[in-house]
Amino acid sequence: MTRRVLVARLDSIGDVLLAGPAIRAVAGGGTDAQESAEVWMLCGPQGTAAAHLLPSVHRVLTWDCPWITDPSPQASVAGVAELVRLVAECAPDAAVILTSFHQSPLPLALLLRLAGVKHITGASVDFAGSLLDVRLRPGEDFPEDQPETHRALAIAAAAGFRLPSGDDGRLAVLPPPQTTALTGPAPYLVVHPGSLAPSRTWPPGHFREAVQLLGTRGYRIVVTGSESERQLTAAVAGTDGADLGGRLSLRELSAVLAGAGVVITGNTGPAHLAAAVGTPVVSLFSPVVPAVRWAPYGVAREILGDQEAACRDTRARVCPVPEHPCLAGVTPAAAVTAALALLARTSIARTRIEGVA
Repeated sequence: MTRRVLVARLDSIGDVLLAGPAIRAVAGGGTDAQESAEVWMLCGPQGTAAAHLLPSVHRVLTWDCPWITDPSPQASVAGVAELVRLVAECAPDAAVILTSFHQSPLPLALLLRLAGVKHITGASVDFAGSLLDVRLRPGEDFPEDQPETHRALAIAAAAGFRLPSGDDGRLAVLPPPQTTALTGPAPYLVVHPGSLAPSRTWPPGHFREAVQLLGTRGYRIVVTGSESERQLTAAVAGTDGADLGGRLSLRELSAVLAGAGVVITGNTGPAHLAAAVGTPVVSLFSPVVPAVRWAPYGVAREILGDQEAACRDTRARVCPVPEHPCLAGVTPAAAVTAALALLARTSIARTRIEGVA
C-alpha cells in the first residue's frame, strides 16, 4: 500500500534543493515497502519554487513559518489554523522534519502532532518527549560537520527511507526548459551577484570587474538575478555581459545555469541550483556558516574567501566586521583564475568521458 509522507523543509531555495536526495529516498518507500511513497512537501514561501523543481514530489504545500521565515510573520491562531488545514489536506501517514544544525524540529512537531500526524521523525539536541517518534541526536547519531545533504539523508534513513539502488545521491531537478533564445548558444559563463544576506555578498564592483576581465579574454557572460536585483545585474553586466536580471523563473534559471560552463556566485540558492544541474561553481563563500555544510554539493567547485575570518560561524546576515574582509579581500582576478581553472578541468574530464582524443 502506498504511504503518504509529509516532508517539511521550511527555509529557502538552497535548503530545499539540498534536501532533494532525502526526498527521493522517502519517495522510494523504504527498504521494507512494497510500493513507493507519495511525498508531499511543506515549504516556506521562499522555498516553494525550488520544491516544484524536485523529482519525486507529488504536491507542494506552502506555510509561512514564524520562527524560520525572515522577515517573520506574526505567530497567530490563524497561522496555526492554516497549517492544520494544510495537514488535513495532506492526511499523511508520517512526517519527516528536515532542519539545519541551528534549528529545532520541536515547534513544528508539536503543531503537526496537534494536527493529527501520528508518526514524526526529526533531529533534536533537546529532549523531544512525545513530539518525535524517532529522534536523532546530532553529534551522537550523526556528525554535525558534514554536508547538509548528508544530514537530510540521515534523518530520512532514521525514518526508514534510503536512496533506491542506482541513485548516486547527487542533487537533481526536473529537466529544464529551452532558454537559448535568452542566452544565445553555449558556450557562456554565468555570473550571479545577488544574495538575500549582505554578509554573503561579494562587492558588486568586484563582480563587475570579473565580468570585464572575462569579456576581455573573449568569454561571453550572462548575468542573472531576481526582479529586485535588476539594478545590481545591470551594473554588473555593463556592456560586457547579457543582463537577464528579473527575466527568469527559477525553472528557466535552472536551464541557463545548465548551459553555462561555470557559474560565479556567492553562498546563495543559485549556487545549489547550479550544482543540481551539474555545472561547476566558483563559490565566493563567507564563513558566517560552515563551508563543509553549505558549499555547493556534488560538483566541481572552487571555494574562495577567508574561512578563518572573524565572522566565522556567526550566522550573521549583515557582516559584523568592518569592510567585509572575508570576501572583499578576494580579488576579481582570483575569481576569474578560479573560473578558468574549473572550466579547463571539467572540459578535460568531459573529453575523457566522451572518449575524444
